[in-house]
This record gives sequence, C-alpha cells and structure tokens, in this order.
Amino acid sequence: MDGGTAGSGGHEVAVALRKRLTASPPGRLRDAVELLVDHAFQIIAALRASPQELDALVQFLTDVGYATDARRQEWVLLADVFGLSEGTFGGTLRPRAEVTPSTFSGPFYRADAPHLPLGANLCRTGLGEPLAVTGRVMAADGGPVGGAEVEVWHADGSGRYENQDPDNQPEHNLRGRLTADAEGRFHFTTIRPGGYSLPDDGPVGQLARRLGLSLDRPAHIHFAVSAPGHGRLVTAIFDGSDPAIDRDALFAVKPGLIGDFRSAEGRSALDVALVLDRDGTPQSIS
Repeated sequence: MDGGTAGSGGHEVAVALRKRLTASPPGRLRDAVELLVDHAFQIIAALRASPQELDALVQFLTDVGYATDARRQEWVLLADVFGLSEGTFGGTLRPRAEVTPSTFSGPFYRADAPHLPLGANLCRTGLGEPLAVTGRVMAADGGPVGGAEVEVWHADGSGRYENQDPDNQPEHNLRGRLTADAEGRFHFTTIRPGGYSLPDDGPVGQLARRLGLSLDRPAHIHFAVSAPGHGRLVTAIFDGSDPAIDRDALFAVKPGLIGDFRSAEGRSALDVALVLDRDGTPQSIS
C-alpha cells in the first residue's frame, strides 16, 4: 500500500450495508459476509486506502481469474499459499489420532485420472529414478478396507506436474486410480518425485515473492482414498530426506505424513498405511 485517504463515507456505507444484510436469511453465508464487510472497512480505515489501491486489488483478483483454467487453479493456489486450505482442513477437521492426517488436493489435482490395474506403472515417459510403492488401506480399528479406490498423483523428478508441463509430459503422466484388493492392499510403480517451488509466473506467486514467503515444497506423493462407509481421505506422503521438509510453503507437513523413501542402487521404495475415519465425515475435499 502506498497510503492515500479513505473515503469519508466509508463508515456510513459499512453501517448501511450491514443494515441491508439484516434482510437476508440468517445463516453462515450472511455471517461470513458481515465479518468480511467489517474487516474490509477496518482495513480501509486503518491503511487510509486510496482508490488507486482498490483498483490494484481488483486488478490482482482479475489476474487470478485470468490465470485459472482447466489445467491451472490459481484460486486454489491463493488459498494454499496463505494457509487458508491447511487452516480450514487441518484446523476444523481433526481426525482421531489413529487416522491418517489429511492435507488438501492442491492446484494440480485432476478428477479424470485413468483407472489402472494393481502393479501398473504410472510413469509414461520412462524418465526418472524408479520407485516401487506398496500400501494398505485400513479402518480406524485396524481392519482392512477391501476394494477402496486409491487415487495417486505427483510431480516428476524435476518437480513438475503433468498438467503444468503439457509440452514435456504426456497426458495423465504420474497419475492413476487403483482399486485395493480384498485386504486393502495396493501397489504400483512410478518414479521418485522431486521437490519444487510453487509457480511464480502468475499473480499469486509474484505476490508471495514480493512478501518474502517461501514457495518451496518438499517432494511428496498425493493420495485420495474413497470407500463405502468411510470418509474420503485426501493426504500426501512427504519425503523426509528433502531439505525443504521444515519449510513447506503450504504448511501441510505433519509428523504422520513423513515417509521413508528408501533408496538403493538407483531404485527407491516406499510403503504407506492409509487409515480412514469410520464415521463417514470427509477429511478433506477435492
């Protein structure tokens, strides 16, 4: 902000708007808008915001909209970078201690990943250090969850997702949906993902750079697990050896999500246990 003078009628407008909102049906939507209005006008008054600064804010929001398309979700990135995603999912949806912690799907999730057989190779390029992943889906009481659907997606060795790198990676590279067996077990091969920095070529990344916020993300693999009678789990397993493990830009690393990516003779292996909540309450959303 570069200073300026707030409009003298700001307080009166805020009061008038609040009065008009009383005519709307009571509920969380009205509560949220009232809080937003109150805080927005407090910010305007405290910073003595100028019309030019309001124009800059509107332009930023417009730029975020223009940067969002079927392959890139800049609005999700905005919520992620400022901790809103983790603050919501991690702060209000608290599973029991025995349940795998949730994260959020992030801006590179795709709901159209192909169904693949157990043991399939998710890597469509053949480039990268081979990684063998084994896992099991379990209920909170320790029993297996047979037939669970397991979605998987992750970046390549250079930290690039397929949908942000269409010129170099084939469609649906490093993505897939698997169906766990009757004992809840699943396995697949892929390549070891690399850590990366969040994209700074758009309005959100540029703002984060100006504010000095970390854009680093430790290497990780995303999982989304669904099964009848259980809440959908969206989570990620992070590479504990990644140097950025303690400065994740999206505040998503939790002790229960740090995995042991074992490496030997140019190959790696990872074993994961994904424990679902039995009460049917989703742990996250996509």
